[in-house]
Amino acid sequence: MSEATRVPFNALAPGEDRADVDAAIRRVIDSGWFVLGPEVEAFEAEFAAACGTPHAVGVGTGTDAITLVLRALDIGPGDEVITPPLSAAYSALAVMMAGARPVFADIDPARLTLDPAAFEAAITSRTRAVLPVHLYGQPADMTAILAIAARHRLAVVEDAAQAHLATSEGRPVGTMGVAGAFSFYPTKNLGALGDGGAVVTRDGELAARVKRLRNGGQTTRYHHQEPGANSRLDEMQAAILRARLPYLRGWTDRRRQIAAAYRAGIDSPDILMLPQFDGGHVYHLFPVIARHRAALQAQLAAHGVETLIHYPVPIPRQPALSATGPHQCPVADRICGEVLSLPVYPALTDAQVGQVITAANLRT
Repeated sequence: MSEATRVPFNALAPGEDRADVDAAIRRVIDSGWFVLGPEVEAFEAEFAAACGTPHAVGVGTGTDAITLVLRALDIGPGDEVITPPLSAAYSALAVMMAGARPVFADIDPARLTLDPAAFEAAITSRTRAVLPVHLYGQPADMTAILAIAARHRLAVVEDAAQAHLATSEGRPVGTMGVAGAFSFYPTKNLGALGDGGAVVTRDGELAARVKRLRNGGQTTRYHHQEPGANSRLDEMQAAILRARLPYLRGWTDRRRQIAAAYRAGIDSPDILMLPQFDGGHVYHLFPVIARHRAALQAQLAAHGVETLIHYPVPIPRQPALSATGPHQCPVADRICGEVLSLPVYPALTDAQVGQVITAANLRT
């Protein structure tokens, strides 16, 4: 298969935004200020506005964003946080980094996000929070999750790492609970050229504590009020994110166009399309369900289409999570054996999208 006919799973190098990214990098280099400076402050204000919330705090990673919110809420050893078993493992690892225990509640078989009924059934006297994941860019069922959390007086911390600009029934994700955690890992819808993350919240006191915790618990230089972390979004990544943020809405529209083309064009009986539950879906990924996944993946590869599996192992079955105890999540177990992600990113051409559709419609 020649490179000209290959459809890579992703394209991470700057494209239409290259001039703006180059200018941002030069600006930071020329300034000589590289950590917690004016670029971070400006990006925090701009990203907060894009999310429709008054506060954003830049941190080192999306994982740290979750951990620091939990710590700021005084959630730690002896506490439980309910979260879904289908996600990148970092969601649950962040809970463990805060000292708390992740408890896994199964997923809805169609939405693939936290099943509200399973969430409520998993609540114990030690439960302090729920961490729904807006997986693949599709918002979780926040109406039901918020209602359950309110009945049980639990904090809702949203993992929005894959859901920049997504909305749930018109409300921006990350703003419905006490806080939202975002990642700017390069593959994300808004990606840096390295690691980065942010916490968004409507709570000014919570934002102030996360800011303190990200910087060693310092109130002023060399004065540490509490044991914090070293998790600071650096000036270079903040400047790059500022350069890319104005493109995000257009990139999101393109992702939705590609998803619509897949939905209209793929009609193989071997492939199950997942429903779109909310127009606010931002298609960080485009997963399909295939009972003969290995055959489908091989077929697509033979026709130049690169695919990935998100995710092949449920989080509670990862060795790193074995100490959290047994968790029965049969829906997640099944989905992890059948899910396959097709390419969906703004740089895909219409011809490449057509190539994916044609390859997918061949009988396995």
